[in-house]
Amino acid sequence: MMVKLKIDSFDVEVESGTSILDAARKVQIDIPTLCKHPDVDPSAGCGMCIVKVGGRILRSCSTPVAEGMEVVTNDAELQETRKTVLELILSNHPNDCLKCARSGQCELQEMAMQMGVDRDEIRKILAPSEKDESTQAIVLEPAKCIVCGRCVDICQNQQNVWALSYQNRGLATKITGANDTDLANTPCIKCGQCAAHCPTGAIVEYDDTQKVWDMLKDKDLFTVVQIAPAVRVALGEEFGYDFGENLTGKIYAALRRIGFNKIFDTNFGADLTIIEEATEFVRRFSEKDNLPMFTSCCPAWVDYVEKYYPENIPNLSTCKSPHQMVGAVAKTYYAQKAGVSPDKMRVISIMPCTAKKWEIHRHETMASSGFQDVDVVLTTRELAKMIRQAGINFKGLPEEAADSPLGEYSGAATIFGVTGGVMTAALRTAYFYITGQELGMLNFAEIDGLDGVKAAEVDINGTKIRIAVVNGVGNVEEVMNTIREAAANGEELPYHFVEVMACRGGCIAGGGQPKVMMHNLPKPWGINDEIRKLRSKGLNDEDEEAANRMSHHNESIKQMYDEFLGKAGEGKAHELLHTKYRQRDLYK
Repeated sequence: MMVKLKIDSFDVEVESGTSILDAARKVQIDIPTLCKHPDVDPSAGCGMCIVKVGGRILRSCSTPVAEGMEVVTNDAELQETRKTVLELILSNHPNDCLKCARSGQCELQEMAMQMGVDRDEIRKILAPSEKDESTQAIVLEPAKCIVCGRCVDICQNQQNVWALSYQNRGLATKITGANDTDLANTPCIKCGQCAAHCPTGAIVEYDDTQKVWDMLKDKDLFTVVQIAPAVRVALGEEFGYDFGENLTGKIYAALRRIGFNKIFDTNFGADLTIIEEATEFVRRFSEKDNLPMFTSCCPAWVDYVEKYYPENIPNLSTCKSPHQMVGAVAKTYYAQKAGVSPDKMRVISIMPCTAKKWEIHRHETMASSGFQDVDVVLTTRELAKMIRQAGINFKGLPEEAADSPLGEYSGAATIFGVTGGVMTAALRTAYFYITGQELGMLNFAEIDGLDGVKAAEVDINGTKIRIAVVNGVGNVEEVMNTIREAAANGEELPYHFVEVMACRGGCIAGGGQPKVMMHNLPKPWGINDEIRKLRSKGLNDEDEEAANRMSHHNESIKQMYDEFLGKAGEGKAHELLHTKYRQRDLYK
């Protein structure tokens, strides 16, 4: 049903149930807000989005429209009230913008400039608090928290992790790790969605940029860098490019100018993962061994299984994630070919993900090269920071190529960054391994899009393979319950192969991706589904245009198996490219 109303004398018609805030945006009226985000339910927590309806002051984010409603979004009284609310928020917020990781990309900072708040009108009362860096993946700094609740909503209601919670009441309210403890001692899976949705610098990624600068400065070290699929369609947003623009060649050029010795690509590791994972699935499927098989590329999802579903650990693929595979073969195969001592090699991964920072320190064979396979993980945001620190004019860079041999990749590798991409890539190769023929239709429409759970049945020469694709770990429970119910009732297995990515949309919306897009700023700031779709399109387009769209046709990988790894899934390949898992406590 449609509803007609007036907003600041503009006639507006929207669907029933639409909030005043969203209705105002239909006529290009931007009501200020700090707590509302398109990914979370309105909390009406900040009080900035007030409007007048019939003389009453209401919060527009949580008030639905009504037929004949007349709304005033801006007058002298509303302006004064909003400014007072903002001053109250700032009275409990430190003035250390020069040292804050979010300076220039902070919604509170921008709101203060917009509202003309340039001095402390209300005496500051700063509660003592300590920075929590315990995970070494994300950092929680309660002093900068404005208690908007976005992080709690995302963590509890969207991700179903429950690592963050409110503590105390009234003016003493704060957001901390569950049970008021360090994040490392909570169920936190380091997905970073809290950081991606925080409007201030209260939750950010753990900064490892100085560690990388120190490596680059050390002339005795040989530095290798790799970029994940999703980085190439997001980094440009930090430098004024449109959402989803694929800038692979410019990123390679920037990395060379920063000073890395070799530029490789995680996509090479994605192709390698598919060779191993498809081989593993074909074996498991034929032997009916620990089905369904779950993908293991996402470390946040792996952590989630180890904490919430330890009984399903045997269902996880034993394949390492793509960047870990690149680290392992860089310090063995490539080091031998290049004559580089692996103890002098440092591998740096540029990832869209904060959980990757935690993953490299896992003790379960993440040092199969004889050394820590990947030494440092930087997020997309951290790479943007380094490019600026290096004084590089990113827009003026030419297109350059990656180095061989760990720089070649297929279109199948590129779509690893999108929900459904790993499954699609794996099925292309599994079909070839089973039939000896190429898959005709290379995409599966049933697993496209942003639905939390997508399912399909694939016919491989008369054999039916049932698949499921999950994005957002909050949707995992639905799939797990379906599997459990089928087993309890003695029914046929509902799925044989399940892909899970912890973040909505997949890696394109990981916790380390650009947060603020200054050139085409959505309101409220931050990721939304339109941006997810544009980033996904950037990766899918590259796959469509690729000369080779099959991982098993990557010539550099074929050569590496012939010269070094041997048979997929066995011997040296298994030793270097596979891992194992263990049950982890929810709370320590």
